[in-house]
Amino acid sequence: KKTPLKPVLDGEPSYENIPHGLHDSLQTRWKAYDARRYAYWSVFAGACVHTYGNNAVMQFHKPADGKGAYGVTDYWTDAINAPGSGQMNFLKKLILSRPYFERIADQSIIADSIGSKYNYITATRGNDYLFVYSYQRKILQINLGIISGEFINVSWLNPRNGKTTLIGKYINKGIKTFVAPDSESEKNDWVLVIDDASKNYKTDF
Repeated sequence: KKTPLKPVLDGEPSYENIPHGLHDSLQTRWKAYDARRYAYWSVFAGACVHTYGNNAVMQFHKPADGKGAYGVTDYWTDAINAPGSGQMNFLKKLILSRPYFERIADQSIIADSIGSKYNYITATRGNDYLFVYSYQRKILQINLGIISGEFINVSWLNPRNGKTTLIGKYINKGIKTFVAPDSESEKNDWVLVIDDASKNYKTDF
């Protein structure tokens, strides 16, 4: 809402494998699904930059450092391969797979409540595609007809492994309900990908 428009950078969301509250190593630690949640929330809301962080990598923790800081449990040479780190690639590939500079945040895509806290849903779109991220809500009601195309292709992107499942082709009008697949992982977050069917965008990341 700034005039002129200014870029926003989410420079330091919760780091993977760092304790909540930082200094108490007995507290719950932020996991890969927390890192994903902050990443998709930020980028879909319009952030021009998002940084991923990891407890061990942040301090380049190595054997000679002793116990390190913030309850670190890994060495940085191992932590660079932490799950959340690799999963950031799927978000980047998704965003760059469609026209980048026309993309805007657009919560009007969501037909029901956008929710709050962990039930919050966020949406973004270009002229002929849209993405919706849900951290734990399985049922999404979507306003169609916002992007171009008489027909749309609809897919679910799994943010844990980058695999996309095409679920169908639909008329691009009205309100439609989509139900996210079940996941065997700790969290059931998904990205709903909707494209103008005539564009033949790639769906694997």
